Amino acid sequence: MKIYLIFTCLTFAIQLIAQGPYAPPANQIGSTAIHKDSSIFVAWATNATIERGWQNRADTSLGKTTAGTVTDVLGKSGTAGVVSLGDGGSAILTFATPIKNGLGADFAVFENSFNGQFLELAFVEVSSDGINFFRFPAHSLTQDTIQLDNNANMDATYIHNLAGKYRAQYGTPFDLDDVDGISGLDVNNITHVKIIDVVGSINPTYGTYDDENNIINDPFPTSFPTGGFDLDAVGVIHSLSTSVSENKDIVQKIYPNPVQDMLTIIFTNDQVSTYQITDLSGKEISSENVNKLQLTINTASFEKGIYFLTIVTTNNQKSIRKIVKQ
Repeated sequence: MKIYLIFTCLTFAIQLIAQGPYAPPANQIGSTAIHKDSSIFVAWATNATIERGWQNRADTSLGKTTAGTVTDVLGKSGTAGVVSLGDGGSAILTFATPIKNGLGADFAVFENSFNGQFLELAFVEVSSDGINFFRFPAHSLTQDTIQLDNNANMDATYIHNLAGKYRAQYGTPFDLDDVDGISGLDVNNITHVKIIDVVGSINPTYGTYDDENNIINDPFPTSFPTGGFDLDAVGVIHSLSTSVSENKDIVQKIYPNPVQDMLTIIFTNDQVSTYQITDLSGKEISSENVNKLQLTINTASFEKGIYFLTIVTTNNQKSIRKIVKQ
């Protein structure tokens, strides 16, 4: 028994040491995964064009992928099928109204990983004119000495700003702050989002590289009609036009933020109807009807992490604020 306990402790310690610096898988503390049913989504893609990639870039005689149609990537995640992009394939999605740079993540990309360990990745680029696209700075710290195959077990904590980091029904978030200041890009008027399959070969002849020139290792080859990144949907968090208008004047002050035990909110008037606090997955943590100018919320039981506070007035104005629990 003693030997077993020592072995278990050593195994756990090795796992902790091996863990990378980025957010962990969905439903773990510190994860940035956003569930498709989260109330923070205000819109979904309405149109798309698809450029198929090869089933196997190293053997183009197999042809290109065929699974899925354009309509499968439109609308909410999980409502239709997926489109398999294939090696180096891409999709460009557009929206009823442009995406804008708000507080925190501005949109999320959904893939169909069945277990959160077999991950097929993709670069994400944005454009405000449909012509010039700019890539989010992607990072992959996955080892590059042994090629991952169709039995791959991957660690999300080694992956950042690559779509496909999370399992099905959980979107990978992207924050336009990461590309703000780039000449030729208006982060408050994003009209197009482009998803480009990562060719996960560690052979430099075929492979692709992250923002720090690390070759990206993900399952390769995936030599079948459903190969490559499987695009499910793109959900919008901050849009230039939403069904409920955002009004930052609703809240006069929120403190302390970051918060530990008690959060105080002072409103500008007594027209506030309700508040709701949700975590990044969209799960409701706290909510209440409001009819006063000041509100105090006990946050002592909240897990450490990021939350969204949504406040709605009697005349349907809305304010969304990010809350950090220490």
